[in-house]
Amino acid sequence: MALIRLHAAAVLAVLSSACAGSAATAPPVTAPPADLAPPPAESAPPPAGPAAPLERASRPGAPGARPRAVAAGSADPSWTPPIVHSLAVFTVTRSVEAVLWPEPFADFRPERWGYHYGEALTKPPLFDADQPAFRWDHDPWPINVIGHGLLGSEIYFRARSCRFGVPAAVAFAIAGTHLWEYGYEANGVRPSALDLVYTPLAGALLGELRHATWRAAGGIESAPARLLVRALVDPFGEIERGAGIFDC
Repeated sequence: MALIRLHAAAVLAVLSSACAGSAATAPPVTAPPADLAPPPAESAPPPAGPAAPLERASRPGAPGARPRAVAAGSADPSWTPPIVHSLAVFTVTRSVEAVLWPEPFADFRPERWGYHYGEALTKPPLFDADQPAFRWDHDPWPINVIGHGLLGSEIYFRARSCRFGVPAAVAFAIAGTHLWEYGYEANGVRPSALDLVYTPLAGALLGELRHATWRAAGGIESAPARLLVRALVDPFGEIERGAGIFDC
């Protein structure tokens, strides 16, 4: 009996030692191979902050953004609007002359037109130095000073509003004045030396003032006030642009 107890104690001691050794020598847990490990999560880009106010305002189509103005000289001049506009103004003015002064402007006989055109092409422009100032062509001074000044400014300003430079607009006004004197009016009266000089000169001064005022009106915040000022400065142009006929 004592021998059995001795053997049992020895077996228990061996089992205890074996169990303790296997626990001490257990292999450490290793990481899975690299090819089996899940890929690292990619870092997400930082959220974009709100756009700067200036960038939002300059983006085309952004609410409240104003259309970018065309810089002077950055676009080619538009020829059709000022030419068509000037021809229309000349035609209407010549028709009004025929109503107000039937003699000589309502005389449409071919022989009379032939006579007056021949006189215009064979004689120098009319200039009577014996007449008072601004009546050297026998016309009343309001017609010469006010009427021809407005006519010249309408020609000049239409060219300027369609991206003509100052020299080109002056040349356009000079050409338009000659067309009026030798084309539209020459079938009734002899061309006037005063009108040939004064019309484009006064037209350039008054037209440039109108052009500067029209551009300055673009800075008015109130849309009705801006439209009112521009309509006062350029009534015919605003009608044409509003009707979609021309864009300048």
